Amino acid sequence: MAAVAVALLLGGVWGYTRLKSPYPFFGTAYDARPAAAAFTGTDQDNRAFSFTPDGKTTTALFFGFTHCPNICPLSLTYLTKVRQSLPAAEQENFRVMMVSVDPSRDTPTRLREYATFFGKATAVNVPEPQLAAVARAYGVGYEKADVKSPDEYQINHTTASYLIDRNGKLRALWDYSQLPQVERVTADVRYVMQNPAP
Repeated sequence: MAAVAVALLLGGVWGYTRLKSPYPFFGTAYDARPAAAAFTGTDQDNRAFSFTPDGKTTTALFFGFTHCPNICPLSLTYLTKVRQSLPAAEQENFRVMMVSVDPSRDTPTRLREYATFFGKATAVNVPEPQLAAVARAYGVGYEKADVKSPDEYQINHTTASYLIDRNGKLRALWDYSQLPQVERVTADVRYVMQNPAP
C-alpha cells in the first residue's frame, strides 16, 4: 500500500508539472527554474574547472564514476548520442558532463581515458567534502557498496541527468530509463537551448 501511495504521489507531481509547463518536457520540468549549484574541481585534463554560467553553454550534468558497470557508461552513451543528433552549430554549445562520485579513484588520468571514449564529454573530480555539498545541492545521493577492499568497491548513486540552460538555471531532469529515447531527450535540449530562462 505504501508503494502504491508513493507511486500515485509521484504520478500526481509528474502530471502537475506537465500541466504547468508551457513546453511538454519529456523529462520532469523545474517550473521554478532554480539556479544550478556552482562548483569547482579538476577536469580530465588536470586543469582547474569551475562550473558557472557562461551565457552560451547548455549542460547535461550526470553524477557517476568510471568503475560503474552499466548505468554510467550507458547514460553517457545516450547523452553523447543526443549531442551528436544536434545540428553542428548547436553541438558546440551543448556539453555533456559527469561529476565523479568516486574522487579517490577517479584521477584526472582515469577521467581523461573515460571521457575520451565518449567523444567530447567533460569529466570532473570534486574532492570531499565539497563533493558531498555539491551532490546535496542537486539532490544526489551516493554511498559505497560491495566493499571488498579500500580500492575495490561499487558506489550506489542517484541516476538522474540534469538539464541546465546557458544562464545556469535547472530546467529539467531525466531518469536513467528515459535516456534511450534520444529523440525526445534531444527535443528537450533544443527547446532549452532556444528558450533559456532569464
